[in-house]
Amino acid sequence: MQNNDLEKNFRSYLTNMAGISEAHSDTLYESLEKADFPKGEMLLREGEVCRHSFFVEEGLLRSYTLGEDGKEHLIQFAPENWFIVDRGSVYFKDTSEIYIEAIEDSKVVLLDKNFMDRATQLDENFRKFNEKLLHNHIRHIQQRLNLLLSASAENRYLSFIETYPDLLLRVPQWMIASYLGITPESLSRVRKELAHRNS
Repeated sequence: MQNNDLEKNFRSYLTNMAGISEAHSDTLYESLEKADFPKGEMLLREGEVCRHSFFVEEGLLRSYTLGEDGKEHLIQFAPENWFIVDRGSVYFKDTSEIYIEAIEDSKVVLLDKNFMDRATQLDENFRKFNEKLLHNHIRHIQQRLNLLLSASAENRYLSFIETYPDLLLRVPQWMIASYLGITPESLSRVRKELAHRNS
């Protein structure tokens, strides 16, 4: 993806999703920091303070924690046009308990708290959009927690497909199993049962 396309991508997001005028989106874009992260690079590590929200222009990020036994527990995937962040660390300056890593070579826009404040002051629509984004994030966490606590492995997998329809061929199966809270063997059984049922 070319640089001009990247600029249009995020500007388009601001205008089409956040309702910010093109003139204001141009003004805001001038202050944004952008970075390229190669596959495998860490954007955030446990114990660090998260200073940005990350908007994915191109590529794929993930967040995860490490259990006491060293096992990874995958929290979120962030493909193109998704945000990923440790909100508690950003807004309360707590040290992070999560890792954020590039699964693919990724082009990312880094949004600090000052950007959020500037955007809100510049355009009232952004305040409303940011509140909606926060509530949608909370809703997603509640739904995900409910699935992990009470849903079958099959329903967790179907929910994953609905949330991330384009990721099945982009991430290894063990990551999907980690996100679902099941073993790779259980995931394989679920996929085989669904394929047999739908054949």
